[in-house]
Amino acid sequence: MTYLPDSEPLSYDEGQDAPESTAGWYVVQVASGCENKVKSTLEQRVNTLDVADRILQVAIPQNPIIKIRKDGSRQAGEEKIFPGYVLVQMHMDDEAWQVVKTTPHVINFVGSEQRRATGRGRGHVRPVPLSSMEVERIFRQVQIQEPTLKVDLAVGDRITVKAGPFKDFQGEVVEVSPERHKLKASLVIFGRDTPVELEFDQVQKDS
Repeated sequence: MTYLPDSEPLSYDEGQDAPESTAGWYVVQVASGCENKVKSTLEQRVNTLDVADRILQVAIPQNPIIKIRKDGSRQAGEEKIFPGYVLVQMHMDDEAWQVVKTTPHVINFVGSEQRRATGRGRGHVRPVPLSSMEVERIFRQVQIQEPTLKVDLAVGDRITVKAGPFKDFQGEVVEVSPERHKLKASLVIFGRDTPVELEFDQVQKDS
């Protein structure tokens, strides 16, 4: 069976190389945690099997994040937008499909299921390319996304205040507000449980 899905031309920002208009972006489901491994392996296979003219790019859209460690320090990093998936820009034909599908840790293309004419069991999945609007939205999000603050704290965690007027007080997290970069903790002040709002970098998580 030959796959020749239609694909709309993609619009790219000025300064980027525009791929051939007939190439489409396809979503490929992969084993959890193996996104980077699949990307690296598939790129190697593309060169080894001489299909670089049909499989053009492999992408893992990611957002920038800032992680707040247990000791309150900050670490820049990235977080996958679609865990368990990679995007492949390609001209779909039997050989290109086979190269992607047989890459270790690849589960399947995302597409429409073609049911079996007879018998039971799942049918064949026909890969369906993303629309140009979907592609624009995904890559635009990556370009303009501000770093998201990720904190290793949850309601019920025990913390120690390491800075500010409540330094060295201990307490329990009762509310976490990542969008405000703050948390609320219950501290024992003058023998009473008192809710106090603190910045993420003012506390550290107790072991």
